[in-house]
Amino acid sequence: MTSPAQLAVRIAAAQLTGLSADRRVVPAGPFTGLLVVDGPEFLSCAVAARPGEPVTELGSCLDVLRPEFAPGPVRFELVDEACPGAAEALVAAGATVSARVPLMTVDPESVSAPAVPPGVRVEFVRTAEDHGAATAVANVAFGVQLDQPARTPPPPEEGGSVLARLHGTPVAVASWTRIADEVGEVVGVAVLPGHRRTGLGALITAHATVAAGLAGARLAWLTPGDDGAARLYESVGYRTTATAVHLAAE
Repeated sequence: MTSPAQLAVRIAAAQLTGLSADRRVVPAGPFTGLLVVDGPEFLSCAVAARPGEPVTELGSCLDVLRPEFAPGPVRFELVDEACPGAAEALVAAGATVSARVPLMTVDPESVSAPAVPPGVRVEFVRTAEDHGAATAVANVAFGVQLDQPARTPPPPEEGGSVLARLHGTPVAVASWTRIADEVGEVVGVAVLPGHRRTGLGALITAHATVAAGLAGARLAWLTPGDDGAARLYESVGYRTTATAVHLAAE
């Protein structure tokens, strides 16, 4: 049986492998900077370079990473149990913790998908038109305006989305990331304000998780934004396994 600590290391290793595939990689001692080449800067982050190893010394990592992230702060996205001591060392060096949240996991094959409500259809985002609709839903749901031109989605193993339509109108979306080492992250679970608390969040989370499994994931993970989201994810089978810690260093 795989222990929570082993799962944490597995997720952190997959995070490093998956994000390295399409980002500029900057080695920095115990961390690796992963800089977005063509996309929102806030998606750039640094992760553990050697998942499973404690971090006791930072060395010159901040000096290496600061120019790469400038003019913004260096953003760290860590799985706490996969790099013991890293968060504490960064805080001692002046970094601040921006989030400490549960990291939840599930075997995609064990997901409990809710029944599809009347009038709702859940489908893969396969075309540029679907991608544009999914982006529009996410922008409204999250209160942002990301300028992402509609594009034909990549193969499912490189990530994708599912879109829920109610009587033909897009109302909810959820995505999964590139599958790496048979691990995938479910992200961007978004439901339009007028359609929340109707079961759509659980529905699209389950469908995105199953889709990640069909794309090769044997382990799916996500991080809830609050206790309500955690309960929603628990309802489809996710359980807290580890802790995600996000930090920023000016």
